[in-house]
Amino acid sequence: MLKNNLTYQCFFIGRRNYLRESFIGASAGLLSHNEKKIFQAEIKPGEPAKVFLEGVRRGSSEDVIAEAVWNASLQATDFSWLSRGDSVLIKPANNSGEKYPATTHPGSVASMIKLLKEKGAGRVIVMDMAGIEHVKLRPDGLCGSTRELMKRNGLWEAVEKADGEIYLPEEEGWNAFFEDGPVSGSHWKNGIMVPKKLKEVDHIVLMPRVSRHPLAGATLGLKAAVGYIRFDSRLEYHRDARSFYEKHTEINTIPSIQNKLRLILSTATKVQTTFGPDNGYVVEPETGLIIASTSIVAHDMVALAWLIESRESTPEKEKKGARDPYATNSRLVSMLNSGVVFLLGGLKETIKTQRLQKYDISSVFNDPTLYRAFEIWGGAPKVELKDESASVPEQLRKSLTNRIILENNLERSKNEEK
Repeated sequence: MLKNNLTYQCFFIGRRNYLRESFIGASAGLLSHNEKKIFQAEIKPGEPAKVFLEGVRRGSSEDVIAEAVWNASLQATDFSWLSRGDSVLIKPANNSGEKYPATTHPGSVASMIKLLKEKGAGRVIVMDMAGIEHVKLRPDGLCGSTRELMKRNGLWEAVEKADGEIYLPEEEGWNAFFEDGPVSGSHWKNGIMVPKKLKEVDHIVLMPRVSRHPLAGATLGLKAAVGYIRFDSRLEYHRDARSFYEKHTEINTIPSIQNKLRLILSTATKVQTTFGPDNGYVVEPETGLIIASTSIVAHDMVALAWLIESRESTPEKEKKGARDPYATNSRLVSMLNSGVVFLLGGLKETIKTQRLQKYDISSVFNDPTLYRAFEIWGGAPKVELKDESASVPEQLRKSLTNRIILENNLERSKNEEK
């Protein structure tokens, strides 16, 4: 176990203080007002992929949401990959102590644990590591606690009641991680440090949330992989910011994750449409969604379409300035990232921080995270939306479908440029 007396200073900062701290990197020459879009013509069509939806009416009980999670999961996979006695790791989004939708919906995690056990799983382990604003792990100590954050946001109680296990790699210290390598052509300079627990489990179920993010624009399934990595890897990730989006996408290609990922499911009955990931404006649509797929890229395409759809009902005043930094300009986004580097590595590393470029994520096909995923996994999947229970309003299903069709969006982009 780690010693309680740390040899470094521990910073805990809230949303407002985080904004102030982030201006430390302003003098490093990293800032720019220039905006940039993904060159959409380079996107190639990929293989077909199915994404299963379950609609949940606003105000539905926890039991109704749990049943929708169960139904969506059974539609997305037959669980033939799961043999009796196998171990399954559930990776939620547990960045902070804030409750859903800043954190993965606890009742959905409990529902998944029960389903996996019914299908024969021996051990179901829930694992994540919180963000640098709340937890710091160093070779000589630990400051903060993902355990305490989980108790605040409801995940801890939900997992215990469902008879699941919780594993927090930070509590075993710096050496609880090993180096795993990403896909060929990766933007990572060093191997990625991830928990050794990944080598021990048989399968992974990813359960992110649907939210805006002040540095990445959106935090969905692919971005959630940052929760795996040790803080030296997080330092490289934020400091070498020219490949920021590429790097969090590439975490998902390391063998200990990609070879074991079986299902991705998001409960999005509420959507955090500004700021993020810890807080922001929350939209609770009349019909919320459960989004499930065995393809992380197809899942994220639909989840981003749902985030964009939900942002349309967000008041304009909430999508400006400090309320939604990513919508403002690259100067502020890069400052925020420099603030994270300062927390991870101090002033010396902050001075070396590269400028983080923001993009206009108004479409599934100009999101830099998904763009890198399309490159890695052979193109943009031809997504087929499935709603077996007919619980999603037809107009909503058509709107989401239109947002995830590559040809339609490329044509629309050409018309806008004219």
